[in-house]
Amino acid sequence: MDADRPALTFREARRSDLDRLEEIRRVAFAPVFASFRSLVGPGVAAVALADEESDQRQLFRELLAGRDGEYVYVALLGTEIAGFVAIILDRERALGEISVNAVDPAHAGHGIGAAMYAFALERMRAGGMKAAFVGTGAQDSQAPARAAYAKAGFDKVLPGVHLYREL
Repeated sequence: MDADRPALTFREARRSDLDRLEEIRRVAFAPVFASFRSLVGPGVAAVALADEESDQRQLFRELLAGRDGEYVYVALLGTEIAGFVAIILDRERALGEISVNAVDPAHAGHGIGAAMYAFALERMRAGGMKAAFVGTGAQDSQAPARAAYAKAGFDKVLPGVHLYREL
């Protein structure tokens, strides 16, 4: 964190945070969704990716509902929400997941993501989790996320590929 920036703190997200969190999510993921569409082309995107944005928005809203084992935390710079991280604790398997998360692009590059992941991992440990995972894509638009996750210690990779074609 930069010395001239306010201290970073965390708290559970509140319903009153939803508009700001949606704004951060939308802006942070716009390049990712644009990359998806570019990679598969307009024909496939219109069918296979038509609901990506709304599906992610719905998942995020469900995580904010506060079901057992699902938490969303906000990263605060002073009183400003600079990012958020959702975690899911699967107590049966003792497996934690970093789910939807983002840093406001206006605050990127200042260690907020790293601090969010360290916080999330600590919450998982405190919740009795024995392992943690996070999913992301292999395309260039998600290279910063992969680098941030690697920096947070995610070093076991299970590659995957989605293949599309027009009919």
